[in-house]
Amino acid sequence: MRIGRRVRLLAGVLTLGLAAAGCGGAKVETGAGPGQPSTGATGSSAPATGGTVRIAVNPWAGYEASAAVLSYLLENELGYKVEKKELAEQVSWEGFESGDVDLIVENWGHDDLKKTFIEEKKVAAEAGSTGNKGVIGWYIPKWMADKYPDITDYKNLNKYAGLFKTSESGGKGQLLFGDPSYVSNEEAIIKNLKLDYKVVVGGSEAALIESATQAQKQRKPLLFYFWDPHWLFSRIDLVRVNLPPHTDGCDADPKKVACDYAELDLDKIVSRKFAETGGRAYELVKNFSWTNEAQNAVADDMTNNGLSPEDAAKKWVEANPAVWTSWIPK
Repeated sequence: MRIGRRVRLLAGVLTLGLAAAGCGGAKVETGAGPGQPSTGATGSSAPATGGTVRIAVNPWAGYEASAAVLSYLLENELGYKVEKKELAEQVSWEGFESGDVDLIVENWGHDDLKKTFIEEKKVAAEAGSTGNKGVIGWYIPKWMADKYPDITDYKNLNKYAGLFKTSESGGKGQLLFGDPSYVSNEEAIIKNLKLDYKVVVGGSEAALIESATQAQKQRKPLLFYFWDPHWLFSRIDLVRVNLPPHTDGCDADPKKVACDYAELDLDKIVSRKFAETGGRAYELVKNFSWTNEAQNAVADDMTNNGLSPEDAAKKWVEANPAVWTSWIPK
């Protein structure tokens, strides 16, 4: 789930998470030696042995899908070892400075972190678009938009606040949020648009999905924070609430945000060391670019069809050689 930004943790949590994630981190090695014959994804000889690539895995399904496919190709086509580190977004960026992270697969904007780690500290670098277009917004089940046609205009939300009251919203309408580590403009938007709502933290992406599923099945009112790309849109009809349109600079001051999130061209961020010494692994990462539909298919297999990340990635790789073969460096 972002906008353009997704995660902020308390300083203590950041420090603890980074310290835990940093244990045992291996360095990327660019020197490649001959590998032993085996079968890769294309059925050819295994690639020469590479080093280790440390990938941060942020807590949402689409990111995990992209990380799974890149990991599969790094291991099976290029012969690298991959270490996946489950980290929140800002912790991942701090990993560039500590040397514990080589790659953030899917970055949702984060102009502030780019300024700090790319421009000022010079420990990270951009590595091109993922091909995915990212949008965060407020959503309701489609049946609500059908029943209350004007509810999708934020100017009418106060009229319907009573529908969204819960035991946790303190007499106001509830806006359900997900993982508390996601960066959010919701508090500011509610305050500055004078909306009679309260942000209630569900705790995770899974909590949002479960609430949306129940709202659809039981026709329960629900207003919640969510994002696209996501496989959920292929299973449940959701409608986005129209907040004031995003304009350049409207979210520059976090306390004054009174606009919707912007559409983002999601990109990859790497450590500067990896960009300079990562060899073929870095070239593959730089070349990686796919569609929202492709990401959603892999995420759906991982989340709903019982496949492990490796098996979901393998399924997609075997079905789509025309897409990924161009990513493999010559």
